[in-house]
Amino acid sequence: MTTHNHDKGFATRAVRAGQQRTNEQEHAEPIFVTSSYVFDSAEQAAARFSGDEAGNIYSRFTNPTVRTFEQRLAALECAESAVATSSGMSAILSTFMALLSAGDHIVCSRSVFGTTRVLIDKYLLKFGLEVDYVSLTDLADWQAAIKPNTKALFLETPSNPLNDVADLAALSTLAKAHDCLLIVDNCFCTPALQQPLLLGADIVIHSATKYIDGQGRCVGGAVVGDSKRVGEEVYGFLRTAGPTMSPFNAWTFLKGLETLDIRMKAHSASALTIAAWLEQQPQVTKVFYAGLSSHPQHELAKRQQSAFGGIIAFEVKGGKEGAWKLINSTQWLSITANLGDAKTTITHPATTTHGRLSVEARAASGITDGLIRLSVGLEDIEDIKADLQHGLDLL
Repeated sequence: MTTHNHDKGFATRAVRAGQQRTNEQEHAEPIFVTSSYVFDSAEQAAARFSGDEAGNIYSRFTNPTVRTFEQRLAALECAESAVATSSGMSAILSTFMALLSAGDHIVCSRSVFGTTRVLIDKYLLKFGLEVDYVSLTDLADWQAAIKPNTKALFLETPSNPLNDVADLAALSTLAKAHDCLLIVDNCFCTPALQQPLLLGADIVIHSATKYIDGQGRCVGGAVVGDSKRVGEEVYGFLRTAGPTMSPFNAWTFLKGLETLDIRMKAHSASALTIAAWLEQQPQVTKVFYAGLSSHPQHELAKRQQSAFGGIIAFEVKGGKEGAWKLINSTQWLSITANLGDAKTTITHPATTTHGRLSVEARAASGITDGLIRLSVGLEDIEDIKADLQHGLDLL
C-alpha cells in the first residue's frame, strides 16, 4: 500500500505520505540498507536498466527508503517530483548541472548562502556559466540584469542570515515573461511555512540538514518540482554523478518530517518573542526578523508565509570584538554554524558561513562584523534570553 494523501492536510501528509508497506506490514518505515537488488531474470534486469519496467536497480539512484522521503517531501510542497541528494549544496549543484549549459546566464540574489556564491564563482563560472548578482528585494534590479541568454533566477527567501524577503509572485511573473526558471531555496521556512511552487516558482531547493531533520543528526538535500525538469533531468544527473542520499539519512529525515509542522510553529513563536526582546536591548543596534513590524518586508512576509521562522540576525555594538565577546560569553547556547536544530545555535556569519566571501561581497550582502545569527531552538524562552544576557551585559 502506497499512501500519497494529496487530498489530506499538511500535518497528515507529513506523517503518512509516500509510505509503502512491505509484506511484513511494518508500521514505521523500514530502512533498506542494500547497494543492489535481485532481478527475477535477465530479461527483467534488461527491462529495468532500459527503463521499460519500473523498479529498483541500484541504490545510487533507486532506494525504497529514499523514495519514500522524496514522495513525502513532494507531497508537502504540492509538487510532482522530488530528488533527494547528499547535501543542500549538492542539491543546488545538481540543479545547475542538469538544467544549465555553458553560455547560459543566471541572475542570482547576492543574499544567498556564502557557499552558494563560492560554488558559482569558483567552480561553475569556469565551465562557461554566466552570473549577475542583484538585490533580493529590488524587482527593478532583477529586471535590469536579465539578458537574452538568461535561463534562471535563483534566490533564497527569507535570506541567510538577514531575513530579507523576496516577492515570489512578482519574480514568477518576471521569470515567465523572459522564459526563465524561478529557483527558490526554501531552507529557512520549509513547506510548513512557505510553499514557493504555489506562488509561481518552478523549482524548490532544500537543505534537509536544517529544519527537515530538526535535530542536527544528518546531512542531506532535495530538489522539488515537476516530473520533467526534476523527475527526469535532475534525477538523470543524480543517477550518473551520484550525489546520493543514504537510506539511513532518508529515514532520519522522514522522522523529522513527521514533526515538522509543530516544530516550525514552535520555532517561529519563540523567535518572534526573542526578536522583540532583542529590539529593546541597548547593546543591540539592529534586529533582522521578518516577524517584526520594523522589518521592511514584514507585510510581504505575512502574505506569503504562514509564520516567520526561527532565524534571527542582530547587530551589536563593538563590531567583531563585541560580537565575539557576546558569543563567547554564552554558557550553554551552541556555538555552531548549523541551524534549524532543536538546540539554539549562535554564530558569527562574517567569519564562518560567509567568511570565504570577499570583504566587498560581504558588505554588499549586509554581513557586517557586528552581526550575529541566532537559530532559536525549542528550549525555554527565558533560558535563551538569560544566556544571551550574559554577553549583552559585557557590551
